[in-house]
Amino acid sequence: MPGALAGVRVLDLTWVRAGPWATRWLGAFGADVIKIEWPERLDILRSTRHTTPPDIEPGPNTIGQFTDTNANKRGITLNVRSEKGLAIVKQLVAKCDVVIENFSSRVMQNWGLGYEELCQIRPDIIYVSMAGFGHTGPQHSYTTMGPSAQALSGLTYLSGLPDKPPAGWGWSYLDDTGGMYGAMCTLTALRHRNATGCGQHVDLSQMTAGITLNGPAFLDRTVNGRPARREGFPPGNRTVWPGAPLLNNYRGPTVAPHNTYRTKGGGDNDWCVIACFSDAEWQQLVQLMGRPDWAVDKALATLRGRMEHQEEMDQGIEAWTKTLGKYEITDRCQAAGVRAMAVQSSEDRVENDPQLQSRGLYVEMEHPALGWQTFQGPPFKLSKSPASIHRPAPLIGQHTREILQELLEMSPDDIRAGYEDGGAFPFSRSPYVT
Repeated sequence: MPGALAGVRVLDLTWVRAGPWATRWLGAFGADVIKIEWPERLDILRSTRHTTPPDIEPGPNTIGQFTDTNANKRGITLNVRSEKGLAIVKQLVAKCDVVIENFSSRVMQNWGLGYEELCQIRPDIIYVSMAGFGHTGPQHSYTTMGPSAQALSGLTYLSGLPDKPPAGWGWSYLDDTGGMYGAMCTLTALRHRNATGCGQHVDLSQMTAGITLNGPAFLDRTVNGRPARREGFPPGNRTVWPGAPLLNNYRGPTVAPHNTYRTKGGGDNDWCVIACFSDAEWQQLVQLMGRPDWAVDKALATLRGRMEHQEEMDQGIEAWTKTLGKYEITDRCQAAGVRAMAVQSSEDRVENDPQLQSRGLYVEMEHPALGWQTFQGPPFKLSKSPASIHRPAPLIGQHTREILQELLEMSPDDIRAGYEDGGAFPFSRSPYVT
């Protein structure tokens, strides 16, 4: 069955992670994504300092992170700083429905490819910009990367253990989140164009998107005037932070217990999460734990009592969880109607999670330089227009000839001239794909 975006063509001028992550999913929905690169200024993710399978020679075509981030795309090389290369980009714009880029706000304008210029080429074009600070405001020209935008948004400050410096995140979360926002905005703009015939400029700020992810901490400041504080942050996800009032807390008195607990083995990867949303669920957990004396205390029979005695309760629960493996705890609790899950590492998610395997999150696909590899599949299912990971990331310039002939009807002589004059590939490098 065709994808939902079959017939939609996207010109991809993105790099690193946030922009390419957006176009990856548009490709999964069936769009024809054409990625423009220039080998003199390789995408950071093509750098050999990133992950390469141990049995494969490192190089710009064999980097695992670039390969996964840029699945579902065709690749073309063009020098947009040359007159001829820029002319070809503009010809491609005329053949595309969407142009996406995630440079700082000045770059596309300096190339003569800003929104107003693109509208002269194709009046109904959808131009999606994903700059760190957007294209308006006093700081719109500032440059940033995912982790720095994340820090400025406040997300980094909220992450960490009590009385410790902010820990940040183990991954550039705003890159992936910004990419999903970019895909969502593109779909919305396409829907608008289908209804009105009009394109538009989608101006996405990665940092601003991060502000909205601060959730209750953001509300606590705006509604109650209380700042988030480093001291007293819980190690897990308690309903009420230590030292905060039990009532009228920003989350409200809703759930207890609700935390992360060590499990058998005591290693870095031996944890589980347990949450009881009602008194009945708490009683089920008490039964699973063998009704220890501390757990049947009347003080813990109600939500209010459990919140008042969170510290002692969490210590008692952890004494039980440390006797069992995290997956055994998950199975026992779920069977009894208690919300519990194992905390999983990357290895766990890939190797040990039967649910993800069953849902088809991992897709085996052959890459021309890496051979057969595992890629991330769509985390969602569409019954009538399924999304799929169907094309490996392109080698550098892999589809240059194909695209120029197919879309622009350029002759082999014209394409050859583009290589000879440096417009399609730099003189300083031997073509990776001939």
